[in-house]
Amino acid sequence: MKLQRNGRSKALAIGAMALVSSLSLAACGSDDNTTAGGSSGSSAAAPAIDCGPKQAPLVAAGSTAQGNAIDILKNNFGAACKDTTINYGGGGSGAGVQQFNQGKIQFAGSDSALKPAEVDASKVVCTGGQGINLPVVAGLISIVYNVEGVDNLVLDGPTIAKIFDSQITKWNDQAIVALNPGAKLPDADIQAFHRTDDSGTTENLTKYFAKTSAGAWSYPASKAWAGKGGQGASGSAGVSAQVKQVKNSVSYAELSFAQTNNLKSASINTGAAKPVEATAVNAANTFAKAQIAGTGSDLALTLDYATKDEGSYPLVLVTYEIVCDKGNKADTLDALKAFLGYSISDAGQKAIGDAGYVPLPKELTGKVTAAVKALA
Repeated sequence: MKLQRNGRSKALAIGAMALVSSLSLAACGSDDNTTAGGSSGSSAAAPAIDCGPKQAPLVAAGSTAQGNAIDILKNNFGAACKDTTINYGGGGSGAGVQQFNQGKIQFAGSDSALKPAEVDASKVVCTGGQGINLPVVAGLISIVYNVEGVDNLVLDGPTIAKIFDSQITKWNDQAIVALNPGAKLPDADIQAFHRTDDSGTTENLTKYFAKTSAGAWSYPASKAWAGKGGQGASGSAGVSAQVKQVKNSVSYAELSFAQTNNLKSASINTGAAKPVEATAVNAANTFAKAQIAGTGSDLALTLDYATKDEGSYPLVLVTYEIVCDKGNKADTLDALKAFLGYSISDAGQKAIGDAGYVPLPKELTGKVTAAVKALA
């Protein structure tokens, strides 16, 4: 497995799942070198954390896909660093980037990297610098469904795209039947739910469609939903709640939300020998082969949505924490570096990995750690 920068391969020091099994909870010391925080969402106590000096509250917003992860990281960090307050509001990736470029928040969570125009806009608030993408929370997009009597649904790129564009409207459509021989698919209307907010999860899903739908999805990849028909809901929590409540429904949400709501996730026929299940292990196989597309301290990734490798789940996303490389506010800079430093640490990645997220490869977390330390 390899991580690449601009096409040049580098061997991974440790694979993503090897990281999970070898994580150490050794403490690096809090501000008094003795404080250790409790854990929420992790089976072990949180490690001691380098909290830094007391600062103004740290305010952030954006991606709802990383919402459960941020809650865990906030709780662990807050238990150790009681003098630091962190407030994270959702609203979706688009809203988070907009608030960041308006100078209203210290970092934004976005499931898609900053576009050139957004980088240019960030220079107004990042005095002497610009916004950069730091991958911190990785996950996978589950195609979640609620169809009575169907426990092991298999779908592929063209079929998923047609479902969400109302080209396939019945669960017993021949395209679905062909992928699920022997399944008792009902003669029932499909109720598809999509995100109403500008969503990086939507953008990653539609990037997958662009690579795998064989032209069935005719719209450009975008944070804004473009498909025909269906019903909308806000945030990953919103679409997950709808699928849980509505029979014969389907939507897309980060795996953690599927697990929280006890929703079934479809396996994906990628062209590999057998369909790939929506698991963190299978998503880690895809992340381990990601490419770094950014330059300097910007660590935006290129992901292979069209992978046909055995055991590689193709519908993945990474949430970037959008920060200024230079020009961060002095009264929150130390808190920002402390929180992001913990989030990308072995202990932070293990804590969210226990909740259905995907610990990032060791080589990549090392690059993010170096970028965090260099923030000014």
